[in-house]
Amino acid sequence: MFCYQCEQTSKGTGCTDFATCGKDEESAILQDLLIHAAKGIAQFNHRARTLGATDPTIDRFLLEALFATVTNVNFDPARLEQTLRHAATIRDQARALYERAAAAAGQPPASFNGPSTWKPAPTRSGLVKQGELVSVLARRDSAGPDLAGLQELLVYGLKGAAAYADHARILGRESESIYSFFSEALAALAEEKPTVERLFALCLKCGEVNLQVMELLDTAHTSTYGHPVPTPVRVEPVRGKAILVSGHDLKDLEELLKQTEGTGINIYTHGEMLPAHGYPGLKKYPHLVGNYGGAWQDQKDEFRDFPGAILMTTNCIQEPQPSYLKRIFTCGLVAWPGVRHIPNRDFRPVIEAALAAPGFAADGPDKTILVGFGHNAVLSVADQVVAAVKSGALKRFYLIGGCDGARTGRDYYTEFAESVPQDCVILTLACGKYRFNKLDFGTIGGIPRLLDLGQCNDAYSAIKIAVALADAFKCGVNDLPLSLILSWFEQKAVAILLTLLHLGIRNIRLGPTLPAFLSPAVRQVLVDKFNLMPIQSADADLKSTLSLSA
Repeated sequence: MFCYQCEQTSKGTGCTDFATCGKDEESAILQDLLIHAAKGIAQFNHRARTLGATDPTIDRFLLEALFATVTNVNFDPARLEQTLRHAATIRDQARALYERAAAAAGQPPASFNGPSTWKPAPTRSGLVKQGELVSVLARRDSAGPDLAGLQELLVYGLKGAAAYADHARILGRESESIYSFFSEALAALAEEKPTVERLFALCLKCGEVNLQVMELLDTAHTSTYGHPVPTPVRVEPVRGKAILVSGHDLKDLEELLKQTEGTGINIYTHGEMLPAHGYPGLKKYPHLVGNYGGAWQDQKDEFRDFPGAILMTTNCIQEPQPSYLKRIFTCGLVAWPGVRHIPNRDFRPVIEAALAAPGFAADGPDKTILVGFGHNAVLSVADQVVAAVKSGALKRFYLIGGCDGARTGRDYYTEFAESVPQDCVILTLACGKYRFNKLDFGTIGGIPRLLDLGQCNDAYSAIKIAVALADAFKCGVNDLPLSLILSWFEQKAVAILLTLLHLGIRNIRLGPTLPAFLSPAVRQVLVDKFNLMPIQSADADLKSTLSLSA
């Protein structure tokens, strides 16, 4: 196996034999084959779409196939094998769709090579052998590190955007233009001789489409649950039975809240589910009592100590430990061998496990943190913010956020946030906020100095706020007193980075390390064009950014 799609890839170059995320060789190779199969489906689906023929079953499968290969989602070879065999059926469906469309248009159907000709081996071991032939290493050996790196940059951007698009789909929001791009890009990745220029343009187009996806998801969330409002969230336990919900999917949380009404079970969020407390349609449930723990990488200790059931939605699962293996459950696309999976959001097994567990014996201290500063909440006080900047009371904005992780060096983000001067505001989002979100940063003119914008997809809120401020000051976003200090871990962060690059955002500081899949030549292009830079020390980077406001 070879995998270098996440920030914690082994030795900063790539995981072999076994992945740092816990993915074994079999799962890693089957995921490579699933991406290959998705490219084959897209070869037919893209052509069919250019002729006006569509099939939502095909489009939705491509989203789920991409999402299933995001870091920390599906670790189960049996589930991956099942998905691969279904992929062959979907591919045949896409071929038939294209051939009918071509016939209707009076055109002879084109012939295809590459991924579209794949036929699944009859055994799992055979599938693994097929996957080895289409691995990243195989393509890197044939195309070289620059082309292969750009291909992977596009693949990982598509994976991240697909995750967001799937969340929006679950809440009833879909887009033909978004589906069209997924097939276009995957079909382009099946081309035998791509060019650097073509791939780079598609990467930036992926960023453009991901912006549309995040807007779609924002609309899905706010139309279903209302706009987030500033809300204090309890971070200590409440006496009683308990269920902990981790991941990202608000629909799963809503259904669990409905099914636990009147049971005496308290519901806690974990990780990226923290922003759920700001949505009126979710905070209305009195048994949504607080947030427990922090970011995903600490779950083995936190889940061990949690005295109730645990539900994993979307990504962020790690290998469950024996101490909680019988009370952790997965749903949606998440899978781990030996962990009970909940289909169709029937959470009765989770509820039964919570009732059988001891629960919290006593209330903890009354400690809270503040969430709910989405674009609607922040822009409602835009006049105050603009006035504070013009008066000199507010000197600079720092967006410090992104994925958290276990790699040494992420304390940089804590040190940076702690060192930000009192006349500056910190915007944050995603699970990287846990590095500092329990600290007291005070206020400026009644405005909290730490504004939690939400989940990683709420980068859309950050973009809306930045664009609104740029309009107010009649300047470009790059001319604002704003510095982006970002952390990344997996492919949704890659999609967001591509969105920022599509928007022409410069001077982004990214860490703890730059992506291993970017070759030195590609990195240099990003440096030259966007001044993308790795983080250094918190002190040096803070001084550098403050000098821009002097």
